[in-house]
Amino acid sequence: MITFTDIAKTFPGTDDPAVQNFNATVEQGEFFVLIGPSGCGKTTTLKMINRLIEPSTGTIRIQDKDIRDWDRHELRWNVGYVLQQIALFPTMTIAENIAVVPEMRRWKKNEIKERVDELLQMVGLDPDTYRNRKPSELSGGQQQRIGVIRALAADPDIILMDEPFSALDPLSREQLQEDIRALQQNIQKTIVFVTHDMDEALALGDRICLMKDGDIVQTGTPRELKNEPANDFVRDFIGDRRDEWDTPVRSVMSGRDSQYIASVHDMPEMPLYPAPLYIFDQNDTFLGRRDGDSIASQKTVISPDHVLYDALKTFNDTDAEALPVLEEGRLVGALSYKDVMQFLQKAKLASAGGDSRA
Repeated sequence: MITFTDIAKTFPGTDDPAVQNFNATVEQGEFFVLIGPSGCGKTTTLKMINRLIEPSTGTIRIQDKDIRDWDRHELRWNVGYVLQQIALFPTMTIAENIAVVPEMRRWKKNEIKERVDELLQMVGLDPDTYRNRKPSELSGGQQQRIGVIRALAADPDIILMDEPFSALDPLSREQLQEDIRALQQNIQKTIVFVTHDMDEALALGDRICLMKDGDIVQTGTPRELKNEPANDFVRDFIGDRRDEWDTPVRSVMSGRDSQYIASVHDMPEMPLYPAPLYIFDQNDTFLGRRDGDSIASQKTVISPDHVLYDALKTFNDTDAEALPVLEEGRLVGALSYKDVMQFLQKAKLASAGGDSRA
């Protein structure tokens, strides 16, 4: 848990505070997003957690311990940090890049190798293929994955992410958002995430802290910010996303031709991928999900009348790649996490002016 009490920061040579009256608590295991217009103080706030920037006044506590009571190096070893600029060492292999902090903490070599391979597998990169490559041999998205797992290498409780995906192309960015969502489901770290992209904040955050001129304007869940904006600034910053997130699942889902659906008759001939595969009988009745050669029970389902916000919460709770859509017990389609992200991306591009705050 991270607790901010009366935090303020004024940089030398300026009169206006970069951050003021900042009071917040980030719960253990929470994905907490800091967002706001340029210059609002979100990155300054993030950097005060690991003392890259020292507060002018106030107290920050991690697990009830004042961060000023930590040895600065020990603090930073225990707080992972992911930058937009990735900052992989170009002359070092991928394994060596990931191992930087464990080596500084004098882990045994076999422990480091096991951890490197575990983390590469966690983000879908085969250790035998990528372990000895240099950063220049990886795509931008792959490099960013390495940046993320490097921050996880020493198994810190807290991860700080400063606009980690903003330099990526839309497709890579969408994939990384999906990856970090799935990763968080497994690791349950406390993540403080800075972004200027409201769609990203709404998709990833358990709670969102919207800032302006160094102050907190509103903190709440994505639904609270969308449906109960504190003032016109919040309403304007979020824009028309309420309509997008309230879109019914039936408008976004794939139908019976979905790659995630098959009849019980066709199931034996279906390839092992994609997973999951949801099965229906000759009456369109939903039977469950494929489990090898058999059919397992599937309790988590969604309705075509659910809205995207509720569907996304179900994705976050289950870490499923896709979910079956049922209407009166009949399997009518499937909704994938990628379907939701692609819909929101198209809606964002179609919105008036393509507002860069989005």
